[in-house]
Amino acid sequence: MHSAFRKANHPAVYLESKREDFFTCFQISCQGATSVTTFAIFLCDKIAPALRQAVYERTALAIARDMKAKVPDFRGNRASLEVCLLRYLAEEENFWFFKMYLDSPRDFLQSYIWKCVEEFCSENRRLETFLEDSLTLCYECILSAVSASTKVVKDRIDRNDKISLWLDAFCQELGEVLSLPRRDLKGIEHQEVTDIEFLNNAMTESLSAMKDQLKKELATADMSSLERQPHEILAEQFSGCWEQCPFCGALCTNTMPNHDGDHQLLFHRPQVLGGYKWDKTDDLSINICSSLVTSNCSFRIGGDKWMPYKRYRDAGPPFSTWKILPDTSIQAYWKWFVSHFRADLERFYDGKFQGKGAIPDSWQSITKQQALDELEKH
Repeated sequence: MHSAFRKANHPAVYLESKREDFFTCFQISCQGATSVTTFAIFLCDKIAPALRQAVYERTALAIARDMKAKVPDFRGNRASLEVCLLRYLAEEENFWFFKMYLDSPRDFLQSYIWKCVEEFCSENRRLETFLEDSLTLCYECILSAVSASTKVVKDRIDRNDKISLWLDAFCQELGEVLSLPRRDLKGIEHQEVTDIEFLNNAMTESLSAMKDQLKKELATADMSSLERQPHEILAEQFSGCWEQCPFCGALCTNTMPNHDGDHQLLFHRPQVLGGYKWDKTDDLSINICSSLVTSNCSFRIGGDKWMPYKRYRDAGPPFSTWKILPDTSIQAYWKWFVSHFRADLERFYDGKFQGKGAIPDSWQSITKQQALDELEKH
């Protein structure tokens, strides 16, 4: 479907399509009694691509809506979805998954949503069911539009341009169900069709054949067939600010993408997650920025320029766009993560959890379940 739409933009193909339309319109004019059938087939050929697109679009929306209602991960807001994602990461216990999440939380969240959509749609052939339901709904709407248009025109003895009037009513009745521009039907609006009831029957028959053909196509469709993807629709609904703390990488918790005021969040993380070490040592930093902003410590910016944490906003962007409130608390989840992936973190950041960066015994005693239980409470 997609490639066909792209090719339609090519001037040569567009002109060829126009020539075919003109030839068909000429045939309709010359066929006399059989022109109604040809008219119906021509109109259905125009409807088919619009119907296919409408079915795919409605299916994507229906999947996203159904997942919001039925899948626990998607019933809340982005903060609750974040908890579900962190639970998934803990269950997988894959360090590189964590690294991808920490480095590109937005991309990883979208990948997580995509994974959930794929699993949801593959169960019990759900995608096929969604496509069939969307086709049935759109098809019934088109039949209803045909019937309504016929009623509008059938008894109008004051109008000679009944086909033009029928097409006006038909496109209007379709409304938002599918996109069928009235201007694309100019070539057939002057046809002399007097038996409107026969036109109604011919349209019903042609539409039925069109539906059967499209149903065969949909039987081989997969998620890539959808122009607009359900995971993209869901991701839009869980949007928000994606700015990361310049010290620890935690996400701003503001629900607006372009919000006013400073970035801020509830819980900061150990600075090792931002790659920080203590100066002139291999000691990885497990301190959190929300406690350092009350200390006498400094951080380096640029080459050899140092800035006190207490004056972090004077360091300019991105530091100046954040409001880091003093807080010494660290989530059990990240204490567990640092302890559990100690060796991976040391290899990746070429440092050691020693000296000022020694991991407390209390951190190492935290179990994964304890970390998840605390996470669920916030």
